[in-house]
Amino acid sequence: MTPIYLGYTFTIEPRDPATEILIAELGYAGFESFTETSTGVIAYIQKQEAFPEGEVQFDKLLNDIQILNSQEFKITYSAEEIEQVNWNEEWEKNFEPIEVDGKCAVRAPFHKKTDVAFDIVIEPKMSFGTGHHETTHMMIKHLLKLDVAGKKTLDMGCGTGVLAILAEMRGAQPIDAIDIDNWCYLNTIENVERNNCKHITTYEGEVSLLSDKNYDIIIANINRNILLSDIPTYASCLSEDGILLLSGFYTEDIPLISEKCNEHGLYFVSNYERNNWVACKFEKRG
Repeated sequence: MTPIYLGYTFTIEPRDPATEILIAELGYAGFESFTETSTGVIAYIQKQEAFPEGEVQFDKLLNDIQILNSQEFKITYSAEEIEQVNWNEEWEKNFEPIEVDGKCAVRAPFHKKTDVAFDIVIEPKMSFGTGHHETTHMMIKHLLKLDVAGKKTLDMGCGTGVLAILAEMRGAQPIDAIDIDNWCYLNTIENVERNNCKHITTYEGEVSLLSDKNYDIIIANINRNILLSDIPTYASCLSEDGILLLSGFYTEDIPLISEKCNEHGLYFVSNYERNNWVACKFEKRG
């Protein structure tokens, strides 16, 4: 049976950066795909997966998003039943290859091979992490600068697996890639195989999987609230002089993130910034 989908059209004032926050939270709530618009975003979910308690439960989610992120923005929405969407066709229409610092390219299987040192082929489907978003782009920049050869690495919230794949291409091993979302977990496995990676192990789950683990480098491109919750665990898993790369938050969040890191022996080194998004590098010191 062809699944029936609901399309929620959100109008967000101001649109940025609230749109990215909303997309992240809706993804955790079971929404499968998103189309950004000039005024917000359209989000799609299978009708049978929608909130069993209806609009009251949905409105509570939107209210919780506002409270959790301490952002002043207004969200209004409408919903309608839509025909089945071919998600692959949707992203193929708009997915253009990107290049970072002339060294790394992220492209789809239907794009021509690029003449760069690290040519990554990603079929993102519904997963986050094509390199187009500012946070992924900046994390790629960090990995291109970092000496990762022979370093045990974690890609937490791996999405498509693009950062784990780049880490292996640059010599990191072994690598764990973890995502709580089943679709991301499966998509990472596909992309790891597509790029002939041999040293990446993919797991479905969250921070509890890190018990008794140890890494030289941890990459976490998630969102501010999850990072604040998980930083203590990252610190306990990171070797002395290890590197923690964090993104998924904004310039104004750096003091809050840095304070939490400092509490656990992690100290700010540097950061990149694009359109108010940041990607920070921290180092563990005794």
